[in-house]
Amino acid sequence: MKDNSNEQANPWLAMIVIIVGTFMSVLSSSIINVALTKMMSVFGVGLDDVKWVMTAYTLALGAIIPLTGYLQDIFGAKKVYIVALAIFTIGSALCGFAWSNSSMIAFRVFQAIGGGMMQPVGMSIIYSVFPRKKIGLALGVYGIAAMAAPAIGPTLGGLIIEKMDWRLIFTVNIPIGIIGVVLGMIILKGQPMKPFKAFDIVGFLSSTVGLVSLLYVLGKGSSIDWGDMINPILIALGSLSLILFVVNELTHPDPLLDLRVLKLFDFSMSLVIITVLTIGLMGGSYVLPLFLQNVRGYTAMQAGLIMFPSALVMGALMPLSGTLYDKFGAKPVVIPGLIILALATFKLSTAISMNSSKESIIFINCIRSIGLGIAMMPISTAGMNVVKGEMIPRASALNSTIRQVASSLAVTIMTVIIQSKTSYNYSKLAEQINIYNKTAVGTINSLTKSYMYEGFSQETSKVMALSQLAKIIQGQASVDAMAYSISVTGAIAVIAIFLTLFMRTRR
Repeated sequence: MKDNSNEQANPWLAMIVIIVGTFMSVLSSSIINVALTKMMSVFGVGLDDVKWVMTAYTLALGAIIPLTGYLQDIFGAKKVYIVALAIFTIGSALCGFAWSNSSMIAFRVFQAIGGGMMQPVGMSIIYSVFPRKKIGLALGVYGIAAMAAPAIGPTLGGLIIEKMDWRLIFTVNIPIGIIGVVLGMIILKGQPMKPFKAFDIVGFLSSTVGLVSLLYVLGKGSSIDWGDMINPILIALGSLSLILFVVNELTHPDPLLDLRVLKLFDFSMSLVIITVLTIGLMGGSYVLPLFLQNVRGYTAMQAGLIMFPSALVMGALMPLSGTLYDKFGAKPVVIPGLIILALATFKLSTAISMNSSKESIIFINCIRSIGLGIAMMPISTAGMNVVKGEMIPRASALNSTIRQVASSLAVTIMTVIIQSKTSYNYSKLAEQINIYNKTAVGTINSLTKSYMYEGFSQETSKVMALSQLAKIIQGQASVDAMAYSISVTGAIAVIAIFLTLFMRTRR
């Protein structure tokens, strides 16, 4: 690849512009979660309606990302990035002034069009302004925004909801976005516009239908009703559309996403490892907050504060991992990181209990973040480093698309594991409640007596005691299921170690 760093007065100034947009885009995906309850009361809608505020954003991201490579080829990365950041900023302003749930959904779609384009275009700009010998450090710094924002989101969102006007979670982006657009116009190096070329309409339609259909169903997570025929139909439609997309891209003279880049072994292997790790990441970013809030009773802000130190650790290690990658290559950096991640994840699974202290959870999660901070970005960098310069926009768009699908798939997988294991654990624990189990009988008698002391009849107290015991069993079944799901993510980290050994990457 041609070294274009001399065309940019200071590539680190360009990095600042990219980080501003990336951080806002990623933060917007996670910060919204804690505001849903507030929106339900403000807009007077139920959970099924307000969930579309998140779902619509995810679907729009999936639809727009594949288009970014084509837009970069025509207009250049600078123009596309600045327009994307401007769209995201305007969308944030509109969301901040939304008057109903329907208007919020519409404005979130508009916001996602900008947010979806910024990440792949931003990565392309980084590769164009930094020489390859410094790309590891550059992507390590970039990773601070990409990886830390999801952990910071719940903390910041909880603070805003509890102490300030909830609409600030959107309007705070307005001044930051304006500054980012102005800096982008001044700092980023422009490219002359190229003649329009034939647009791959079949590729665009098939990818949009395929990704939107699959992300719609997978985004429902635990609420997927397979008895509702629309869900299996959408899964089949999405799968067939993606098959058509693959066939079209491999035969089209100028495809929307050039799948020939998958012939590069290290790039393809990095996508597989990233997909595996994304599922593994859910142990910390999805299951742990679920445990802290639903089981231990922490508020969203309190749970965010418990998660926050791990985000700081990860952010601090991102540039270090990039520097180590530039010096030693991927395997010597990634494999130790994945080993730390796997061991700490298994340890975290044992800490998921009603008796574990907040401090122990913070400590173990920080150790996990050491592994993630060391391993995550070098894997992506090693894959992108084998891509030739002219193919980077399409490869970056493909990378972002795979990450988006993997994130939705990961939430569904973790939810299914927790639900199925909870049901299994509950049935096993319930079997132990019989007249031969002295502990169970003693617990029922103790609870019955306590209710009788409160003035209830013996029969009513017995019923209430059995009901209370059932709740205790259900709670224990849920805790054990969450611990099991986290141990599964530890096993997934081990799989990632095994896959990394097959990479051919060199320093």
